[in-house]
Amino acid sequence: MTDRTVFFISDGTGITAETFGNAILAQFAMAPRHVRLPFTDTVDKAHQAVRQINHTAELEGRRPIVFTTLVNMDVLRVITENCKGMLLDMFGTFVNPLEAELGIKSNHRIGRFSDVSKSQAYTDRIEAINFSLEHDDGQTHRDLGKADVILVGVSRSGKTPTALYLAMQYGLKAANYPLIPEDFERRQLPPALLEHRKKIFGLSIQPERLSEIRNERRPNSKYAALENCRMEVSEAEAMMRRSGIRWLSSTTKSIEEIATTILQEIKPERLVY
Repeated sequence: MTDRTVFFISDGTGITAETFGNAILAQFAMAPRHVRLPFTDTVDKAHQAVRQINHTAELEGRRPIVFTTLVNMDVLRVITENCKGMLLDMFGTFVNPLEAELGIKSNHRIGRFSDVSKSQAYTDRIEAINFSLEHDDGQTHRDLGKADVILVGVSRSGKTPTALYLAMQYGLKAANYPLIPEDFERRQLPPALLEHRKKIFGLSIQPERLSEIRNERRPNSKYAALENCRMEVSEAEAMMRRSGIRWLSSTTKSIEEIATTILQEIKPERLVY
């Protein structure tokens, strides 16, 4: 079903509203049209949003679904009293009952990125992203002791996107190293990684899928040949077993699933458990 429109309205970036909304919508077999209305932080902008929602309702002949994370009560009131959509207010549903239960008022901040200049968590996240980019694909061994996680695996097994997700989502400094023929000949991990074994997590992948991915980058090359992919994956998995490294296959897993498994296994010190 594709004839339904979903609005995500927020005073800030709208990331929370969209993440919250998409998590719920994933439970339904539908492919709605997404409309993002971030920075709806004035009454005038709220009225503009209402006009857009109501116009969509008239055109489609059914109520749009509206996810909101609005802190400003005047803005929220315009939406709730005037829009012809099905309204799902995250703060009204979850924050207000928690205030009553806890007996304290929430901060009523506009989004996770509000007042970033004073946020240590934001600064840590930027540093983690820079670290992960600097240590992508084994570019440098410098400051490896500062890494929270070190990913290893054959080229194109998902190390880079996983490292960047860990940095952006959790503020973790994640380095990643490709296992190459020289490592297979030595039958051990790159020497620079040996003293950091406890931080290492391995990624593998089915050779057939690896060959497909590599062929997109270097078609008809030895690098992408199925036989070579089988050899590299076999050698990499054997090396990880010998070294006692925890690992998983990324073949059928999303980046989020891979990252969650890594966090459960590595348990970086900077995260609270």
